[in-house]
Amino acid sequence: MEENKEVMSSNFIHSFIDEDISEGGDYYGKKVHTRFPPEPNGYLHIGHAKAVFVNFGTAEKYNGLCNLRMDDTNPTKEDVEYVDAIKEDIKWLGFDWGDRFYFASDYFEKMYDYAIELIKKGLAYVCELNGEQMREYRGDLNTPAKSPYRDRPVEESLDLFERMRNGEFEDGKMTLRAKIDLASGNFNMRDPVLYRINHMHHHRTGDKWCIYPMYDFAHPIEDALEGITHSLCTLEFEAHRPLYDWVVDNISVDSKPRQIEFARLGINNTVMSKRKLRQLVEENYVNGWDDPRMPTICGLRRRGYTPKAIRSFTDQIGVSKVNSVVEYNFLEHCLRDDLNENAKRAMAVLDPVKLVITNYPEGKTEEFEIENHPQNPEMGTRTVTFSRELYIESTDFMEEPFKKYQRLYPGNEVRIKSAYIVKCTGCKKDGNGNVIEVYAEYDPETRGGNTPDGRKVRGTIHWVNAEDCIDAEVRLYDNLFTVSEPDAGEGEFTDYINPESLVVLKGCKLEKCLAEAEKSDRFQFMRQGYFCIDNDSTKENLIFNRSVSLKDSFKKK
Repeated sequence: MEENKEVMSSNFIHSFIDEDISEGGDYYGKKVHTRFPPEPNGYLHIGHAKAVFVNFGTAEKYNGLCNLRMDDTNPTKEDVEYVDAIKEDIKWLGFDWGDRFYFASDYFEKMYDYAIELIKKGLAYVCELNGEQMREYRGDLNTPAKSPYRDRPVEESLDLFERMRNGEFEDGKMTLRAKIDLASGNFNMRDPVLYRINHMHHHRTGDKWCIYPMYDFAHPIEDALEGITHSLCTLEFEAHRPLYDWVVDNISVDSKPRQIEFARLGINNTVMSKRKLRQLVEENYVNGWDDPRMPTICGLRRRGYTPKAIRSFTDQIGVSKVNSVVEYNFLEHCLRDDLNENAKRAMAVLDPVKLVITNYPEGKTEEFEIENHPQNPEMGTRTVTFSRELYIESTDFMEEPFKKYQRLYPGNEVRIKSAYIVKCTGCKKDGNGNVIEVYAEYDPETRGGNTPDGRKVRGTIHWVNAEDCIDAEVRLYDNLFTVSEPDAGEGEFTDYINPESLVVLKGCKLEKCLAEAEKSDRFQFMRQGYFCIDNDSTKENLIFNRSVSLKDSFKKK
């Protein structure tokens, strides 16, 4: 796990907290306490990463605490697989919740007791309207909502609510509703549902419960019971804040958390709906939740993203009250910034053709020491070998070059990176006209790529030694969708799947040092991009993923 050393930049949330904890503030003398409450119905994605950094980062900034709590109030979608994955992702991002790991279901009994308390206070009642009727009676801005059960006697609601718990009624037959204001301009306050009947097995409580609390009722109770001072959530909950406050004000809890909303992260060229991400997985458009084309944290990790790059991304886009869409290439820009500084350099030939240096002695091998990072001597050097036969990129030779082509063609000189200057003398083709070997002669006076006579050589190409290079599979990833807003187009979002989002190259030739690479290592392959080892890779079958190309379109823009 990589540690987060930086303190997140100040934002409007911190201004509120500064006021709250100052002398005379509502939380003066209290430790700032936040929470991250994901629903375990899918894997975390880059949008959740922002919420992770806001909640854990805020606690970190104030030397406070942040709880991790699974919102498992909806048993129809939850799975222990997601719980484990969420914990792994948060730890990988660099945060820890200590012993403060909870489930909403830990509080089911207390939530039931608080519901009883509200009924006894005349602030909740059992309603028998079904979903269709409830929508019909909801009213509009000029018409109040209505429920014929609103004035049901307290004792009758208590009896029915207990029978709901005991499983006497089928799904949808009854709900428990708060008794607030049927004429409120905020429809969330028009006697919202607090409990619904759901005869569904729960992944933690089994079949103990057949009634489950709604999130708007459960969440403020969980926050209050855990002593949360600041409940930081995304902007869609702003209209729910009056209900949040109403719940904690009307039940017997000592803690009064403050809810503060911020804009959620929108990013183009992808989708971040859990339902749609699940569809991509279940319908085999991708190879699982951790497919490197997915915006999930595990997918980004497998692709080669680092916690530092993701933190830099979320920090630079900032925290505001205005929803916006960030360009995906800015996320890539943040990764390039990190990898450019921290990734070792190596040479890899992805589409190889053999280069034969005809005047180089047969059987001779030389060694060259090359820096692992040209700007960071602390990364040391590596030894590469050079012999008569090398592999180069097929695109680094053209028999009939276009204008300004600076690489190998008959009669032209190029530098073989860190080795010698060579002059192309021709090529050999197969029966179909495909080039299978390129020929050149080297200048032995130019060891290290130097030109003692001062002649100008414009092109430099990378290479590997054919005698000791290793074979590998390389996977090139691109945007999963062909349009920037796949959600906004006509038809299904899957209609815009990019058929070139994954290109698999077999028989690539790599420097022999890459055979010892670890899965945590990151590399810049010269002229190719940044790469990491894939989860499927083995010593016998090396697989590298391209994390991001070298070209930075965001920086250029």
